[in-house]
Amino acid sequence: SIVRYIGEVEFAAGEWVGLELTDATGMNNGSIMGVTYFECADAKGVFAMPAQLAVGGAVSGSAPATLPSKEKTVDGSISLGQSVAWNGNKSIVRYIG
Repeated sequence: SIVRYIGEVEFAAGEWVGLELTDATGMNNGSIMGVTYFECADAKGVFAMPAQLAVGGAVSGSAPATLPSKEKTVDGSISLGQSVAWNGNKSIVRYIG
């Protein structure tokens, strides 16, 4: 899976991470309550708070972000290119915004 969004959302307070999962085990398509945060296939999107993610080190050879991106989340717990996992689904942070 891939981290597609990190930032504030309209459905809850705080900073959230939007993941596109490899399998259709998610809850959305990157849109919540009519607001699109990222796009993916139905049931492949999920949002989690950074504290819910298992965070690993930087992944060697990870592709840089294609859009201007922050280097870290507001609290500094997640960095661009870092590996993360949510409910066993591993991801690489590609964009923070």
